[in-house]
Amino acid sequence: MNLQLTNKERMLLQDQKSHEEICVQKYNDYANLASDPQLKALFKRNAQTEQEHLNTINQLLSGQIPSMNQGQSGAQQQTQSSMPMQSQQMQQQQASSFQGQNQSSGYQADQDLCTDMLMTEKYVSGAYDTAIFEFRDPQVRQVLNHIQKEEQQHGEAIFNYMQSMGMYNPQ
Repeated sequence: MNLQLTNKERMLLQDQKSHEEICVQKYNDYANLASDPQLKALFKRNAQTEQEHLNTINQLLSGQIPSMNQGQSGAQQQTQSSMPMQSQQMQQQQASSFQGQNQSSGYQADQDLCTDMLMTEKYVSGAYDTAIFEFRDPQVRQVLNHIQKEEQQHGEAIFNYMQSMGMYNPQ
């Protein structure tokens, strides 16, 4: 099926494409900058999913509706957010030893990277929310909704990491 996009739909996809390119770039850069190996791994996983999003947007822009088989990234994200209690306790022990280095620039730098990516994910997710309502084709809406859900999972994983490391304490 060849997808016929309106000018507005094409413009919205171009915006999402540039957002995804920035996300791929930031996650890859931040994975290299992060001092905590767990955070590096989280950023690398998210970078891979963002690359999949970019590929999907490019397919839509070329007039193709991608098949919506749930990739590994969705499963990986689910596993990350519903971590077993034992693993969470281990993570909290690591966090307290990591917080011992709280004065170190590594901890603060990691916190800054997380804060920036959490803000980025909030923005990108909101942009998808707007785009979803502007598309006529229900299949395209479904594709964009799937991407948005993964963006929200990225934000949740970053939030959970920050909270477990004492970087984010919601009141």
